[in-house]
Amino acid sequence: MKLGARVLKTGVAIVFALFLAELFNLPSPIFAGIAAIFAIQPSIYRSYLTIIEQMQANLIGATIAVIFSLVFGHQIVAIGIAVILTISLMLKFGLEKSLSLALVTVVAIMEVQSDDFLTFALIRFATILVGVLAAFVVNLIFIPPRYETKLFKKIYFLQDDIIRWTRLAIRQASEHTSTKAALAKFKERMNRVETFYGFYKEERSYFKHKKYVKARKLVVYRQMITTSKKSLELLQRLHKHENEIAQLPEQFHLMIQERLDFLLTYHEQLLLKYTGKLKPEHSEWYEKTDYIQRTELMDIFIKQISIAYEEEETEFSSYHLLYILSRILDYEENLEHLDTLIVAYQNYHGEEINLELEDEVY
Repeated sequence: MKLGARVLKTGVAIVFALFLAELFNLPSPIFAGIAAIFAIQPSIYRSYLTIIEQMQANLIGATIAVIFSLVFGHQIVAIGIAVILTISLMLKFGLEKSLSLALVTVVAIMEVQSDDFLTFALIRFATILVGVLAAFVVNLIFIPPRYETKLFKKIYFLQDDIIRWTRLAIRQASEHTSTKAALAKFKERMNRVETFYGFYKEERSYFKHKKYVKARKLVVYRQMITTSKKSLELLQRLHKHENEIAQLPEQFHLMIQERLDFLLTYHEQLLLKYTGKLKPEHSEWYEKTDYIQRTELMDIFIKQISIAYEEEETEFSSYHLLYILSRILDYEENLEHLDTLIVAYQNYHGEEINLELEDEVY
């Protein structure tokens, strides 16, 4: 069983909320614990937005509960009508995420039957507010999220798996159903990468210099994700047209295989380069390597098509091959752009490389 940071934070937030409620001698501290559950968020910035929204929701719920209690008393039907009105107002103001907390506030206040109703209502309101604030403090201090490290880790391991499957696919060594299952998992993992990119983007920098560094990092990570998507699209094409690839002339097949091996290795080197693990003499190995040029590839492709039509080779599918070649060229262009961004980032902020990336991946 694996316990994540958010699970631990939820437990700590509940304990802290109950402790504060008892410290201030607030009756029914359980409401503080319930409020803390709703307030825990995956990032500090989202926690800040949540506490603002939940304070508004708490205020709306408490106001409606007090008005209905004073006008209609503590009737069961009145509670139901108050809940309906609260839901309507919350939806109107776009506070759907804090709807549950507002309803808890309504019920918690309207179930109080006492001559000193307003005092109890204020205490219940304060109790729930204590729970929300306790969750925010825990989210801010206890196990603060490091989404950059988690984001790079997810990109790195996802890309590593895509590269291995691509090498198998171009060699016709992968089993069809296994590749199909792997592609489905890659799509899910890519969605999680996008989610963590959003979390990292939401993290706020409070120093001007850090803001510039963060902005450049976001550009690099965005291109990393885009390049990984291009490599995944290429793998999907190789999987979809595996029969057509098997029918290619051997020389042309070997040429595509060699080029793909080069690009996949290039991608691996770029991830090493970003973490500062690539030796200086290899930092510009892409330009120095003797590999088939893009124009040469297209010339050979056109030549193969001409030969195929002249010899009437019906097995040679230039249409499907064009799809594959376009994905290869698109992937290559994005790799080059990623390389340019990494070099620019290191030139400006080479000293800002996160050393935790090395510990997480290597």
